Amino acid sequence: TCSLVRSPKGFPKLKNDTFLRAARGEETEHTPVWCMRQAGRYLPEFQETRASQDFFATCRSPKLCCELTLQPLRRFPLDAAIIFSDILVVPQALGMEVVMVPGKGPTFTEPLKEVEDLLKLRQKVDVTAELGYVFQAITLTRHSLEGKVPLIGFSGAPWTLMSYMIEGGGSTTMAKAKSWLYRHPEASHRLLRLLADVIIDYLVGQVAAGAQ
Repeated sequence: TCSLVRSPKGFPKLKNDTFLRAARGEETEHTPVWCMRQAGRYLPEFQETRASQDFFATCRSPKLCCELTLQPLRRFPLDAAIIFSDILVVPQALGMEVVMVPGKGPTFTEPLKEVEDLLKLRQKVDVTAELGYVFQAITLTRHSLEGKVPLIGFSGAPWTLMSYMIEGGGSTTMAKAKSWLYRHPEASHRLLRLLADVIIDYLVGQVAAGAQ
């Protein structure tokens, strides 16, 4: 489980809290703007930074994640930053191998096919040990933002991650995952609960690391 530590101290004072106020339902002077894929593939500096190594190796580098998170803010007057990462780091923390295949996207080398495959997953995940690189990236980025805008953290939801783990990658129909739900209801509950438990610790860890 994630050790519930206090947020790191000494973060720069936030200068633009428009996004946070809007999230609380408060009146704001303008509608805050941010983009889900803010560290976009469209930026030449993004492409240059990413060209040096594998996608998931980039995700595991706090320094590169920080750089990719900051790049769009150097060009556009956005109201929030979102940490560069990927939802599939959670299945990786459970022990599954995921690779980024050019022209295809994220691909699981051994997707879940039978109920017995659940036994291959880590049943107790030390989130700090397995995903600490995300927490480090958040803390580093929070300092590097110098209070310019808030920093958003994120995770995939249990069903989304379960679908990827069964389909073996992206799917428009999720036919295999839906079939699994109907054929294996008890195992589906077990898998969704395992994912939910890890995600809760993961999100708590992100907040502790400085995600706002």
